Amino acid sequence: MRKFLHHIVVILTVSATVFAGEANAVQHSVATATDTTRVAKQGESQSSTLLLSDSEKRAQRSFFSSLRNFFPFRIGNNPADNEKLLSSVKVFPNPVVDQISLSFRLSKQISVSIKVMDALGNEVMTLLNQELDAGSQSHVFDTSNKLTNGFYFIRVSAGTETVVKRISVL
Repeated sequence: MRKFLHHIVVILTVSATVFAGEANAVQHSVATATDTTRVAKQGESQSSTLLLSDSEKRAQRSFFSSLRNFFPFRIGNNPADNEKLLSSVKVFPNPVVDQISLSFRLSKQISVSIKVMDALGNEVMTLLNQELDAGSQSHVFDTSNKLTNGFYFIRVSAGTETVVKRISVL
């Protein structure tokens, strides 16, 4: 029984891959049909070209797009779509004495917020809240006499992404 189920899963996976590939081919053929329709109109000859209304083309594209999004795997994805806005967040030194150094990387220009939170999640102080350029970022913040000894969290937010790092203050 287990072997039979394994074969079923393999067949469904292969079928889904082929079907998703055919969806790309259909979208390509719709685009080609649009081009041939333009050629037919220019030549004033109404031959037997495939004529689809704009709403039919949209319906076909949306159907295949939504179907492709149903599958847990992706075919032909652009790696830039998977790139994070905020990465490589580092807080040092840890434990903190008088200043906090932060370094991180942004994939595009975006508004960034850096806040210090206490152990209960209450905002203690805002270190930064501004638009920053893409690329590597490095910032140093003075914390002398602003934080009492204990554990805190640094929350770095860029767009919809947030990274939280734990620090201890001496």
